[in-house]
Amino acid sequence: MLERLQKIIARAGIASRRHAEELIRSGQVRVNGVVITELGAKADPEHDRIEAAGKLAHVSEEHVYVLLNKPPEIVSTLADPEGRRTVRNLLVGISQRVFPVGRLDYAASGAVFLTNDGELAAQMLKASHILPQTYWIKVKGRLNEAQMKTLATALRGKIIPLRAPHAAGKNPPNPWYEVQLAGARRDLLRRNLLAMGHRVEKMRRVKLASLEVDTVPEGHYRRLDPAEVAKLARAVDYALTHQKPAPAVSKTKSARRGRPQ
Repeated sequence: MLERLQKIIARAGIASRRHAEELIRSGQVRVNGVVITELGAKADPEHDRIEAAGKLAHVSEEHVYVLLNKPPEIVSTLADPEGRRTVRNLLVGISQRVFPVGRLDYAASGAVFLTNDGELAAQMLKASHILPQTYWIKVKGRLNEAQMKTLATALRGKIIPLRAPHAAGKNPPNPWYEVQLAGARRDLLRRNLLAMGHRVEKMRRVKLASLEVDTVPEGHYRRLDPAEVAKLARAVDYALTHQKPAPAVSKTKSARRGRPQ
């Protein structure tokens, strides 16, 4: 059956559908040896030889869904031109080619979702600017109430002080905060804090949509079960349908989680 090339490439786990379109435009896709540059082009994945970025597009019916707890100083891509370690180095034991959906800063740690399900990946990328995420951040200096209120308004989110178990006293000089926001405003968070004179020293993504990273040790991954995948798909669909961030984690629930070290 004929399908659009970008859909076949995404289902094969070579790239997200958006990246597949870039590969087509740049002449990096071949069908039966012929270079294809038209986005509307179709092929039959069962009978045609489809190559993208030098890789053969083998469409597997088995979808893989992975939650990775990325350590700092790991690039959230499969390859890095600067030779730095990538998430690929942490995926030992996964034979299928999965790719990260979205990015997480090199210096940051926490939740990264990877899959070879091009359909779900495309939906998540489409919802990336409205999909709720939760971060723990450690900043230089303490934020006062007015600054937290200003920051929450600018981000259209929430910011809550956290208490680390080994903090020096009740009022540590460089405390942790929990920030609930949508992914597209992560850079805005850093810029606003810097403008206030509070540099972000550490950042950890503890929740991505319905996925909570505290279920995975840092530097490790686990496969999601069908119920978790269904819950994630519902969260993405909710975000796209309502065109605004889904309700964030409550402060009460947050207080039950382990605090940052």
